Amino acid sequence: MSHDQSAMNELHWLIDMVQTIEVGLVVLDKNFNIQLWNGFMENHSGVSPNSIKDKNLFEQFDDLPSTWLKQKMESVFLLKNRAFISWEQRPYIFKFKNYRPITGRADFMYQNVTLLPLSSLTGQITHISMIVYDVTDVAINRLQLKGANERLEYLSQTDGLTQLHNRRHWQQCMQREFDRHARYGDETSLVMFDIDDFKKVNDNYGHTIGDKVIQHISHLLKQSLRETDCAGRYGGEEFSVVLAKTSATDALQFAERLRKKIEETALVYEDQTINVTVSIGICDIQDELENSGQWLNCADEALYTAKDTGRNKCVIYKQK
Repeated sequence: MSHDQSAMNELHWLIDMVQTIEVGLVVLDKNFNIQLWNGFMENHSGVSPNSIKDKNLFEQFDDLPSTWLKQKMESVFLLKNRAFISWEQRPYIFKFKNYRPITGRADFMYQNVTLLPLSSLTGQITHISMIVYDVTDVAINRLQLKGANERLEYLSQTDGLTQLHNRRHWQQCMQREFDRHARYGDETSLVMFDIDDFKKVNDNYGHTIGDKVIQHISHLLKQSLRETDCAGRYGGEEFSVVLAKTSATDALQFAERLRKKIEETALVYEDQTINVTVSIGICDIQDELENSGQWLNCADEALYTAKDTGRNKCVIYKQK
């Protein structure tokens, strides 16, 4: 076999590989005109190599992020360095549909793209190569895992019945606000309340309706909160709220509005109308409090005072 023929065979083998490889391969000249467009790119774009050769990439695909991508490519020409574009940075460069059955949940193909400088024999960078990898499976798995982890994180912080913060997470919120007060001196108030005579609700109507009452109160509480407030279900029928940047006087206004709303809004369930009231204790952070546990005890003490003096009322903690 002659040298030329063997070189031709080698070239043929190389071209064959470029065409059948499971990654996209595009070669562009300095003006971004397409010099090579392999089988992967043809299959996913529906555009044949012959029809696109010597055409400008950005004119052929007007949905490419052209300004951003040109800058990337120009720096590859200039610095003679490769550049890498991850799907996490930008989900795709070419908007190709996703046809893979396993990841039918994705509408488009997630892509990693490498930009490589190609030099001539004289060492000049004359062309740039784009290698396009289909990473849809990896991306979908990663996104699903992230979603699952976020869901688990949410569940670990949430009370199942009310969708308020659970006691542990709410205590972390309270500690955070207590520490913030120690650092910056912001006024912050703690509101503790529970449902009056809740045992009678359970005894008269059963635990299912008892749970509905707890959900009903939670719903009314959520409607009353600001973005910065942190509310939790502290225990059975007891609720707790940290009101950031709020004095005891302002917390009393919040508590009174909530108390009236609960008193005036009956729960209607399976033709039964149930009215409940709540008793509320309030304590702002005072300098003599050494830790968040003492703060909580003071709010609890105010709550018990509200219960002992007739229920369905709000009481601010007073130092003895």
